[in-house]
Parts: sequence; C-alpha cells; structure tokens
Amino acid sequence: MTSRSHSERDCVEVVQTILDWLDDADEPDAAAETLDDVFSLLADQRRRLLLSVMRNYGEEVTLPDAAEEVAARETGHTVRNISAERVTEVYLSLYHDHLPRLVDAGLLEYDQERDLVAPVAV
Repeated sequence: MTSRSHSERDCVEVVQTILDWLDDADEPDAAAETLDDVFSLLADQRRRLLLSVMRNYGEEVTLPDAAEEVAARETGHTVRNISAERVTEVYLSLYHDHLPRLVDAGLLEYDQERDLVAPVAV
C-alpha cells in the first residue's frame, strides 16, 4: 500500500466534497452545468492568479497593476525583475480573454474608462 501525498489527499477531499454537493443538489443537471462552468473558469492558471490577486487586494486596482502582480506570480520573480514586454503580454491576455470571462461570470467588475478591476462584493 502506498501512502498519498498531501496534495493527493487534498485532491481527493475536494472531489468528494464536489460529488457530495452534486448528490445533494435539488436540480442535478443545473448543478452539473454550474460545475462545468466553474471548472472552465478555473482551468486557466492566469485566471486563477488574477482571482487570487483580486482576493488579496480586496479592492479595485488598475489592470496594469493586476497584470504586474499576475506576471510576478507566474514567474516567481519580483515585479522589478519582470520585463515590460512580459507585463504587456499578460495585460493584453487579461484584457482580451481572461477578464471578460470573469466579468461575465460575475466574479469581477471592470471599469474600462478608468482601467480598474474590482472584486465583486459578496
């Protein structure tokens, strides 16, 4: 018998929790569709990082600042050690792809005129 790593145990726990949630759902088909949407949103690391950045800030920040922080987390470097080109690439992908998905899902708000991103108050 092999022992499971902490990561594997966490994964099993999350899967069990999700399966329990699906079993308890009043409308299983709607719950499964919601779950598919959640997994689709969280499938991309850059979206997960942006959500994490916004949770940490807890208030509106400029999209360029959020892009810097996402780039730093992706690379493991400080913002000072990341090239402007890398931050621009992250900014563009957030602006054109990831941010609209998260706004449409109701997880973030975006003020295009001021280029500000904010977590949705829950």
